[in-house]
Amino acid sequence: MPQKDDPMAASGKRRIVITRDFDAPRELVWEAMTDPAQIVKWWGPRGFTTTIEVMEVRPGGAWRHVMHGPDGADYPNTCIFKEVARPGRIVFSNGGGKKGEPGVKFLATWTFDELDAGRTRVTIDMAFHKQADYERVTKEYGAVEGAKQTLERMAEHLRNSSPAAEFVIERIFGAPRDLVFKAWTEAERLARWFGPRGCTIDPAKMDLRPGGVFHFCMRAPDGLEMWGKWIIREIVAPERIVLVSSFSDRNGGLTRHPMVANWPLETLSTTTFEEQGGRTKLTLRWVPHNPTEDERKAFDAGRESMTMGWRGSFEQLDAYLASQQ
Repeated sequence: MPQKDDPMAASGKRRIVITRDFDAPRELVWEAMTDPAQIVKWWGPRGFTTTIEVMEVRPGGAWRHVMHGPDGADYPNTCIFKEVARPGRIVFSNGGGKKGEPGVKFLATWTFDELDAGRTRVTIDMAFHKQADYERVTKEYGAVEGAKQTLERMAEHLRNSSPAAEFVIERIFGAPRDLVFKAWTEAERLARWFGPRGCTIDPAKMDLRPGGVFHFCMRAPDGLEMWGKWIIREIVAPERIVLVSSFSDRNGGLTRHPMVANWPLETLSTTTFEEQGGRTKLTLRWVPHNPTEDERKAFDAGRESMTMGWRGSFEQLDAYLASQQ
């Protein structure tokens, strides 16, 4: 039974529910919502700007921000994250309102549903315990229209900040999905196929869990060393891996591409594994992560070399998988 003070027990008359579809992958939409550097670019109705004091996206973390209205009024807000389930759901309490006036309180639930072709559906559910708070935000603050404008600004931000197109490569491997997934997630197996032909992989650290890191050294036949790092964002065995990758150094820091100065400092990849009657369809989607304009151009210009590089690695993976069956 819900408790008396549970905002989610509010009647339908004390809820605001708004849904919008975005032409962007779910991971990018999630990042736009949880990255302070991005959210300040679109949060609030048209004409508003936002200043963030703190944003700790974790259960129990605080999000304190001030929305500045076009009329000069300030709207301070204090939110506490109740649930953070990347990349599908965020729940936070919100207390705030116009400066100098009594605040309103509600519980906000944002869900991010993955649609086809790299699209995402966002649903906002705001539940109010008090009827007076609900009436105030809907009548005085125009919350419904304000939320719609906020999501429109989010859509504009995603269109402006995303690359023109993802890099996508697919391959069907003649091996069961569990084996292909292990080849991507176990250090000894990964070292047998990953990287350009002739290179060797020396894993320094492999912690495959959300927030975990894979830090490795890639050695070319001539002895040249290049370090790389993956930060795991999501891992669902044996279906899906989402990670941020970068060039690195021996100590795990971020470095630039040794041969392409404007290559994105970080890239975001989503790899899915689909069972197909004893075979496995692998799809890799790759985009720059928070790129500058020069980085976006460098990524777009590198599509041919990316295709050649991944095809070479996949040929090595094919050979490794065949040796394991």
